[in-house]
Amino acid sequence: MIRVLTTSHASELENAIRSSPSIEFGGRVELASEFAGDVLLVDAESLPESDWHSLAELAIPVLLLAPAADAGLAASAMRAGICGVILSDAPPAEIEAAVQAIHAGLVVIAPQFVQEPEPPTAEMPDPLSERELEVLDLVAEGLSNKLIAHRLNISEHTVKTHVASIFGKLGASTRTEAVSQAIRRGLVML
Repeated sequence: MIRVLTTSHASELENAIRSSPSIEFGGRVELASEFAGDVLLVDAESLPESDWHSLAELAIPVLLLAPAADAGLAASAMRAGICGVILSDAPPAEIEAAVQAIHAGLVVIAPQFVQEPEPPTAEMPDPLSERELEVLDLVAEGLSNKLIAHRLNISEHTVKTHVASIFGKLGASTRTEAVSQAIRRGLVML
């Protein structure tokens, strides 16, 4: 049984938690108080975004309940170290699944918070070559230039050249930014 605490005073949320067979309502808490639980549900309306970083310092995973779908809000929450974001009016089954997932160490973002990717390479003035797409896929997997060279049976210098070309075509200055741009454009699926 997963013990869930909440900062919300919404009785609907409490009822949703109580109706779940696998999670237990541990009560409402103030963030400054000491508490024991497995997951903390935080109502986004009760805590300003500027205070979200303090949630990452807690010893338990945090699920943010947002009043409306906003991809920017979800991105800010993830940067602050929050483990999951769902709508505050989510059905009990969705709340239960999100609680179980973040308790298991996973990250949860409700589909409503995910932006649609930008259209594929057709809009790029200089599309990536087949080899650049291969290199980009391996960069997205987190491989170093040396490992990419070994995997593709090319020199490390050639990999560096492809990576520089990818950066230029995607308007990126780091590997993370290149992968992020590629995901938005539908070039890479993770």
